[in-house]
Amino acid sequence: MDENAGSSLPKDILDRLFAYSKSTSLIDALEVLAKISRTAEGRADLASKSVLVMILDLIQGHLEYLNSELLKSSLKLLRNLCAGDVKNQDTFIEKNGVGITLTVLRAVMDTPALDSGAVRIALQVLANVSLAGEKHQQTIWVQFFPKEFLMLARIRSQDTVDPLCMILYACQDGNPIRLAELCGDNGLSLVSEIVRTASIVGFQEEWFKLLLSVICLEEAHLPTLFAKLAVAPADDSKDVRMSCDEFSPEQAFLISILSEILNERLNDVTVSNEFALYILGLFRNASGLVDFSERGKLALPTGSSPIDVLGYALTMLRDICAQHGARGPMENAQDATGTLLSSGLLDLLLNLLRELEPPMVISKAINQGQHQGNADSKQLKRCPYKGFRRDIVAVIGNCLYWRRSVQDEVRCKDGIILLMQQCVADEDNPFLREWGIWTVRNLFEGNTENQQAVAELELQETVNTPEIAELGLRVELDQKTGRPKLVNSA
Repeated sequence: MDENAGSSLPKDILDRLFAYSKSTSLIDALEVLAKISRTAEGRADLASKSVLVMILDLIQGHLEYLNSELLKSSLKLLRNLCAGDVKNQDTFIEKNGVGITLTVLRAVMDTPALDSGAVRIALQVLANVSLAGEKHQQTIWVQFFPKEFLMLARIRSQDTVDPLCMILYACQDGNPIRLAELCGDNGLSLVSEIVRTASIVGFQEEWFKLLLSVICLEEAHLPTLFAKLAVAPADDSKDVRMSCDEFSPEQAFLISILSEILNERLNDVTVSNEFALYILGLFRNASGLVDFSERGKLALPTGSSPIDVLGYALTMLRDICAQHGARGPMENAQDATGTLLSSGLLDLLLNLLRELEPPMVISKAINQGQHQGNADSKQLKRCPYKGFRRDIVAVIGNCLYWRRSVQDEVRCKDGIILLMQQCVADEDNPFLREWGIWTVRNLFEGNTENQQAVAELELQETVNTPEIAELGLRVELDQKTGRPKLVNSA
């Protein structure tokens, strides 16, 4: 077919498009008009000439005569015309633009070689229209949810992820009915397919994160979505629950993205106690699956699903426990941090620290002080990824901030020296020293009992630990108060 599509296309439409664009071929006309429609003035002028209606008529009645290049150029023009122009957006709905776009998408997906670029542009058309308001969103939702959206989500191409997430986010935003549908079984199956696609091909825009933030952080649907991403059973049974001895790469990917979202939105999102407890449960489960016998050589992500779930759950716990500090010096046993602590978080982390081989500088100091080899080191756990120890210390440090009960609990559990040993540089744990110092500061801040405890430990020489000096710290008496205090040696 030649670029003018021969005599198969309606002459009246071609003549008007040629006249408006001052072109002599359809492909040139479409490209010129698409360029004109990049500006608000251009869109308004083309709206007054009913160009959008002509393009819809061209596609609806003559789709089989449009080659891939002509179709994509037509869709680009529609996309630009619907970018913020109310008249074009309304006309698109009135002239069944949603149904026509759906026909295009089905036709493209039925071709032997799927043109993901055409799918992307068609979705961008709908995305621009979805921003126009309730009527536009409802029209799209009725025709696409859930079946057609699901079909699009299963296209494993980055071209589909961003515009599809934009449409879904716009349609549910401010509409509790559509949000409930999106968070129902059909909707979460749809979102799980989007996560699978993004885990394979990635994403570029923020719509994916915004969508997950609504579903998993603002709403309470992480457990269901996580379960839908479980490793499928090897047999033909209907039991699709996660195997007790593995996590899927898609589950690890989801947790990694949620960790990013929480860190980025630390000051404007408050997680529920239920969410915090679920993350703690993931951390516990992953701790039972990870092999701690070998030292990890990689930072997150490592490519190992259990290790990545372990690590990203831990970083989420770090950020959850940082939130209360930004909201004032009120110890609250009912907030997420308090709930985690009452569920054994501190015990879990202190025990993990005790079971880990000490940082290299501490290990050398202990061996030198005892004049013996580290015979028991083979039984000690090793960090499964670079930064594991640092992340444990960071969670403890955040839990200690403005929480007297946690300070006292660390002392009662003989954790003071253990935490002081973390104030060292360690190549396997970048920024361990900084997090260790933060943690020790929070441990002693305003707590004379903890200050006295460490002073007595050193002054009475009840602990043979050259690591005290290795920490760059020493205990001395404050001349004004007469009380011992912890200071830097340097």
